[in-house]
Amino acid sequence: MVQTQDRTPHDATLASALRSAGLRVTAPRLAVLAELRRGSHRTADQLTAAVRARLGSVSVQAVYDVLAALTAAGLLRRIEPAGSAALYEARTGDNHHHIVCRACGAVADVDCVVGEPPCITPADASGFLIDEAEVTFWGICPSCAA
Repeated sequence: MVQTQDRTPHDATLASALRSAGLRVTAPRLAVLAELRRGSHRTADQLTAAVRARLGSVSVQAVYDVLAALTAAGLLRRIEPAGSAALYEARTGDNHHHIVCRACGAVADVDCVVGEPPCITPADASGFLIDEAEVTFWGICPSCAA
């Protein structure tokens, strides 16, 4: 069960976001959204552990179902850096990019390089109407560089 101290004033905001996306408000959906608002770039396994800590029990399949529904509704974004499990984040709709540490796998957001999406234009779009660019920068994070 959700403990009283876990319920925050923005539970209503999260519930409203679910309803606006045409989704039913359920405890697992609220818990996944709340966890991703607290910290992004999390795997399904990490989210399952966090949701279990909040709710007491939830199946791995239920979390995957929630992630699929929230991603399809545009409330979450799924990214897949090479060599990593899929990661989920609540920051959507702004065409931001990511930087990944080659040593520890840490992921950070990078704002769009130049203005409006798509912020990078290919030399030849082959007739496509491009509306988004997805870029992953790779390097070493400050902690690993130290």
